[in-house]
Amino acid sequence: MGALRLVVALLGGVAAAWVLLSAIRTVVLPRSVDVALTHAVFVVTRALFTAVAKRARAYEARDRIMALDAPVALMALAGAWALGIILAFGAVFWGLGVDPLRDAFVISGSSFTTLGFAPPRDVPTDLAAVTEAVLGLGVVALLISYLPSIYGAFQRRELSVALLATRAGDPPSPVRLLVRDQQINNVLSEDWYARWGEWFADIEESHTSQGALVFFRSPLAQRSWVTATGCVLDTAALSLSVVDTPRVPQAALCIRSGYLCLRRIADRMGIPYDPDPAPDDPISIAREEFDDVCRRLEEAGVALIDDRDQAWRDFAGWRVNYDVVLVQLAGLVMAPYAPWSSDRSLSGSLRRRWLGVKGDTPVPDPGTTGFGGA
Repeated sequence: MGALRLVVALLGGVAAAWVLLSAIRTVVLPRSVDVALTHAVFVVTRALFTAVAKRARAYEARDRIMALDAPVALMALAGAWALGIILAFGAVFWGLGVDPLRDAFVISGSSFTTLGFAPPRDVPTDLAAVTEAVLGLGVVALLISYLPSIYGAFQRRELSVALLATRAGDPPSPVRLLVRDQQINNVLSEDWYARWGEWFADIEESHTSQGALVFFRSPLAQRSWVTATGCVLDTAALSLSVVDTPRVPQAALCIRSGYLCLRRIADRMGIPYDPDPAPDDPISIAREEFDDVCRRLEEAGVALIDDRDQAWRDFAGWRVNYDVVLVQLAGLVMAPYAPWSSDRSLSGSLRRRWLGVKGDTPVPDPGTTGFGGA
């Protein structure tokens, strides 16, 4: 029996160290790592909220439900850390001779919370209690430091999304951006593309090292960091391929920053994609949709190049770099309906519910639901 208790105490100590290491790798380590405990908590929480959200008919109702997903998951994660340490040290206390098993877990809970309502009984259990209390305070400190960093990155992200809405509308539209560039000279300047390149770099770092940020939703239901990303990248691709203006080098660098950002996040989320697509690989945008956008731009007075076949090839060559990851991420986060991004991730029935179409009314095809006017 003595050998069994020793083994249990050692296993409890290993389990406590594993929980602490999981917390450190999740909060402190500044890189993307797959932490089993963190992953399990977020998967379970996501599945529960998704099951509830699917029962809602309107997108706004689903958005309100899913807005709680990531915050609740963070709180559940803190609870999982606390429960893991309490259970692990319960095994340690039992291994050190505390009987019955219920008393071992009561002392563990008392020590973790530093309430002291169940004091240890001898020197070994005193040492275990002090160790657990220190770990409990450490977990609380990690959580306190984690939340401000999460919300700081969230605020930086959403500031740019909100600023984009003033230029591109809700949902964001590359047509609106290009038309406003025509009407208000030099909206899409080198500096504008450079700022979005920096935004992509920030998103890549924050959303891979703190994966919960991927699922944090914008304050307004019709906005999303994913659809904003699609709008900026499509604007740059259209500007480089079909708009007849002097070439803006930063637009090309912006596209590269954007698709590298999306690919890193896709790696973090386990989304497969071709890392080296050919320029003529198929994309989710049809040629007819591209031609329709060109027509709208012409009607708004935007100067376009004459060779539309070459323009289409150039646009597809840019889009193929981010097409798959953009569409898959839009589906993963349940992004609000927007042309050329989230609409590609929906089936016909989901698209009908997303748009609020009832009865036998025809459902608009992806890309024909309107980029809107200027």
